[in-house]
Amino acid sequence: MTPTGTCPPRKPVSKIIWSWIGAFLGILLVSIVGRCLALAGIDSLFLIGSFGASAVLVYGAPMAEFSQPRNLVGGHVISAIVGVTVFTLLGDQTILAGPTAVSLAIVAMHFTRTLHPPGGATALIAVISGDKIHSLGYTYVLLPVLLGSILMLLVALLVNNMSSNPKRHYPVYWL
Repeated sequence: MTPTGTCPPRKPVSKIIWSWIGAFLGILLVSIVGRCLALAGIDSLFLIGSFGASAVLVYGAPMAEFSQPRNLVGGHVISAIVGVTVFTLLGDQTILAGPTAVSLAIVAMHFTRTLHPPGGATALIAVISGDKIHSLGYTYVLLPVLLGSILMLLVALLVNNMSSNPKRHYPVYWL
């Protein structure tokens, strides 16, 4: 089968700059809060990899369905709950626990209308990470997942709405 479509044009430089600003500030804020919490004795490896993928969505494609607040926060939280539960039940049997966590997280996000692709990584992180994450248990859902996704949402609300382009104003919907 030969592809028939063409690559879409590059986004305007202004959109690229706003995406960069949002991603930089969002990840920076999560990092700073994580460092402050670690200094306060709460060591939770705050900056999880799936937040990088969320940054691409909420700052690079803020109008997308996957980028909306209910998807960002709900998708991460639901996936974290699924991931921790799967690890609790299957332990470090990653050959089975990894695919189980990711696939069940997708199902849960579909049923709750919170599909957020980085949520799959959030569930997988709960299963494949080391002892520091595993020792958190369900605290992983709150710190870093819930607080980190809320911080990224706050930056998305600020940065995406600073643009004069109404096609960038965020969110499209809340619930």
